[in-house]
Amino acid sequence: MPFFDGVRGRLHFRRWRVDRPSAAVALLPGSGQHSGHYHLFAGGLGAARIETWALDVPGQGLSEGDPDAPGTLPDLAADARTFIELVRAESPGAALIVAGHSLGAATALVALPDCSGLVLTGTPRRAVTPAPDLPAGLPVLVLHGEDDRRAPIDAVRDWTARPQSVGLRLREYADAGHDLLHEPVRTQVTADIVEWIQGVVAGRAPVL
Repeated sequence: MPFFDGVRGRLHFRRWRVDRPSAAVALLPGSGQHSGHYHLFAGGLGAARIETWALDVPGQGLSEGDPDAPGTLPDLAADARTFIELVRAESPGAALIVAGHSLGAATALVALPDCSGLVLTGTPRRAVTPAPDLPAGLPVLVLHGEDDRRAPIDAVRDWTARPQSVGLRLREYADAGHDLLHEPVRTQVTADIVEWIQGVVAGRAPVL
């Protein structure tokens, strides 16, 4: 099984292989989630020749650690960077996209890896207040449910509406909550992510 040494122990990750992928997605799950929760999402991406890799954060899935104490955000970001570099090394020629849900979105914004684009879902207020300092020109797709009670959408709207937020695109989903990839709207969410990644690969990030 695939593992690597993280800050606080051995961490497991999962890979859904695709023949000659156009892009590789390094996915950072949310709190209490692990890579096994993302089979359907990975299948949707794989149908479009986008390969998915997903990390088990400390204490989740097959990774070592305490599920009630996954670690500090800097530690999680350090683990994310190691994971992302592993994906990069194993995916020559593919555009590298980093995706994060909830805590994973916050982790991605702290790690700020060198990549072709970021995909963020259920982004918490603390991750965008104050606004993170993103690399100039980095394409970022932010997807959020209008009825998200765990991470209300207002902070994300404010962040993406800033004049400096040139590369950000916000896609809102009515009657959807926090966990977009596991709600009835998930098929549309996956399709929107696929379309956006294909645009990044082609050198353009579409306005959804």
